[in-house]
Amino acid sequence: MKMRKLLPFIATTAIATSVFGFAASADDFNITVNLASEPQTMDPQKNTTLDGGTMMLHLFEGLMTWEDSGEEQVGSDGTCDSSTLTYGQAESYDREENEDGTVSYTFHLRDGIKWSDGVPVTANDFAYAWRRLVDPNTAADYSYMIANVVNAQDIIDGKKDPSELGVEAVDDKTFKVTLSTDLAYFEELCAFPALMPVREDIIEANGDQWTYDVDTYVSNGPYKMTDWTHNSEIVVAKNDEYYGAEELGPDTITFKLMDDQNAMLSGFNSGELNFIEDVPQAEITSLVASGDLKILDYIGTYFVCFNNEQEPFDNPLVREAFTLAIDRTYIVEKVTQQGQVEAGGFVPYGVYDADGATGDDFRTVGGDYYAPTDADYEANCEKAKELLAEAGYPDGEGFPVVEYLYNTSEAHKAVAEALQFMWEDVLGVTVTLNNQEWVSFIDSRKKGDYSIARHGWIADYNDPMTFIDMWETGGGNNDAKYSNADYDALLDQIRGTMDQGERMKLMHEAEDLVIGQDYGVCPLYFYTQKYMLSDGIKGLHYTTLGYFFFGHTSAE
Repeated sequence: MKMRKLLPFIATTAIATSVFGFAASADDFNITVNLASEPQTMDPQKNTTLDGGTMMLHLFEGLMTWEDSGEEQVGSDGTCDSSTLTYGQAESYDREENEDGTVSYTFHLRDGIKWSDGVPVTANDFAYAWRRLVDPNTAADYSYMIANVVNAQDIIDGKKDPSELGVEAVDDKTFKVTLSTDLAYFEELCAFPALMPVREDIIEANGDQWTYDVDTYVSNGPYKMTDWTHNSEIVVAKNDEYYGAEELGPDTITFKLMDDQNAMLSGFNSGELNFIEDVPQAEITSLVASGDLKILDYIGTYFVCFNNEQEPFDNPLVREAFTLAIDRTYIVEKVTQQGQVEAGGFVPYGVYDADGATGDDFRTVGGDYYAPTDADYEANCEKAKELLAEAGYPDGEGFPVVEYLYNTSEAHKAVAEALQFMWEDVLGVTVTLNNQEWVSFIDSRKKGDYSIARHGWIADYNDPMTFIDMWETGGGNNDAKYSNADYDALLDQIRGTMDQGERMKLMHEAEDLVIGQDYGVCPLYFYTQKYMLSDGIKGLHYTTLGYFFFGHTSAE
């Protein structure tokens, strides 16, 4: 889900042929980027991946959106700015506290907003999309994201009809949302891909196939899809119907679909690619040292996902033993080598806490659940052996052969091999490795067709809840199949209070359960974001949620 060099093609004569084989005028500016391989889906409500979300943020626009703050991103060397939240399809909103304790947000849509086929965007497009998100028939993994909207949870549970969701198209220009309890991060949710509007007439006529044909893939964002050559590229062009079309930079953005790091770097060095997020593992140290590979802050956690429903990882003693047997310092310093920080908990640094005004974030307040650095690794290993023996497998005797699943990538392979060695060396167990292509890997992990699997989670908004609510029993993104009734009860309490101090206290208690008590998943390190960008391109901006925005880039 992640990162090159040389100018994008700019014709030097009135008419010329670019390196990509098409004719261009002297004023044309086209950029080619690589985020990942073939996306799992291009349906806003069904997408769960960062690469898919980044593409959708260029194709669709929510009530709110992200814009260039004009402030240089930390570590960017002037090539990348930070992003700030602003109005998108809405031009304003009103907030009202109701007598029954609910809170309503009434959004007023911009004048003249249109879909890429020229049809006006209306409040009903948002109402339809939000209802579709919680409709069990959609099977959207992110349905829980708007559980605080009135009746949402009952709809998700099949107890009420999607038409009863607390959203309303008051008229074509007015969209109203009613929350059972207010959310501190509600504005950020309104910029999230899963809450982008979609067209009811298109989807009802074409079903799930609506995303596969550029004629039916109608979008309301700055760009529109003009070509999708599967396992090769997705090409998007300026959407002339977009209200801000005149301010856009690239005429086209080509998203190359690749997962071979050597090919990525080669493509960047040849000028075929202007932006990449990944490079061969062996090249990282030299590229960072030369300044060609940039490192940015990133709110996310790389972790190991145990299948909590299957033996032997249905036993918390086994999960804790596997967690403590890992030398995280070795992994970040010798394997990944990108400035990552060893993880002593699940929620990473940089996420707001109630004490954030004093400079403390959620991780700082919560502390570590185990000693994450190699200073205490020997003691961790001794305890891991004791735990495995207590679980009935002294020195690994009788422990079944288990498999670690990861998606094809040199970086993930290197981490997998390190984990395999540590678990075998410390615990005396046998761990085999299995890699799958991205889409197959996601499907296997989601179905629970694994024993141990690599995982990573990037914040969807800056609040601990984006990490905490993943592990609700039956949750769409709960690939660990973790289940704890006390944890679910805490989530209900968190969703039911507006008191920020109380929310944070409850979320710390929830993390105490999933990590400190049950060891439901095994955090390895907190992410950093790497990327390479062609010399001479300016206007790139980024949010620490992991999204890059190419729509306002230009060539110097």
